[in-house]
Amino acid sequence: MRVVLFELEEWEREAFAPLQDDHDVSHVEGALNADNAAEHAEAEVVSTFIYSKLGADTLHRLPKLRLIATRSTGVDHIDMDYCQEHGITVCNVPSYGDHTVAEHVFTLLLAISHRLMEAVERSRKGDFSAIGLQGFDLRGKILGVVGTGSIGRRVITIARGFGMTVLATDVRPDYDFAAEAGFDYVSLAGLLADADVVTLHVPETSSTRHLMGEQEIAAMKDGAVLINTSRGAVVDIHALLRALADGRLRAAGLDVLPEEPVIREEAELLRAVFNDHHNLSELLVDHILLRMNNVIITPHSAFNTREAVQRIMDTTLANITAYAAGEPRNAVAQSQAA
Repeated sequence: MRVVLFELEEWEREAFAPLQDDHDVSHVEGALNADNAAEHAEAEVVSTFIYSKLGADTLHRLPKLRLIATRSTGVDHIDMDYCQEHGITVCNVPSYGDHTVAEHVFTLLLAISHRLMEAVERSRKGDFSAIGLQGFDLRGKILGVVGTGSIGRRVITIARGFGMTVLATDVRPDYDFAAEAGFDYVSLAGLLADADVVTLHVPETSSTRHLMGEQEIAAMKDGAVLINTSRGAVVDIHALLRALADGRLRAAGLDVLPEEPVIREEAELLRAVFNDHHNLSELLVDHILLRMNNVIITPHSAFNTREAVQRIMDTTLANITAYAAGEPRNAVAQSQAA
């Protein structure tokens, strides 16, 4: 098969070397999009990360495509309806960074609770005064976990180790796990009213877009902290900015933003001014949040440890190999021919 691998760093290419024994394999450093898709019209298999936007405008330029092996758990960057209609199998990596992302949640939270960014910057300037750097303990605080999938569960386990009380909400509560881990399921409204820290662990779908909207953010406890390592669109960042600016929320730790793919490249940002596909209002808010002292933003790097990336590559290699053998695995959408 003709296999094209996108968004790979040089050191990652070695993991896919075994494919070269049986397939025609090529690597592309950048993302796959509508502008360059026609250059890869012969591709039968593509593997991408989340910065490739695989909408119909991209996919229809790949007439021979039979498999998308996304190196992610989420598939919100892929037009799944188009894939179903055109017999394209989509395979994902169902689990690779549960511990990794959960640890990043507490990286953000501890940086906030100990005023770490301000403290480091101050000490680099030779100012060792602790005035104005008073933080808060995690022990005894209430953590609200929205979504108790594999990452949310790991967050709960870590939180209990810190001595936090945990409340959670989920469309499919697991009461056995709740009893085992020592937390309570409550409604989203109840969680927002009581939690000192709210952390989000849901996929991006039509039902979760702006799950944390104006009303939900207004319902959070005064002085609470919001952590988001899921997807940028889950939070209405206009409402978040207002709550941070007027002091109703203490701080936010964000690994994701709604227009983060555009922010990644200044050239893309400039082009976006003339592109109706991008929300310029959200871009502006993104940039304001980046400069606020009570907001910590990381570049969608919660997953990015050597171990987690290796698991992603191993699973993706196995997904492509299994598909070639006629036995697709981890198929989110499966063609009738596969």
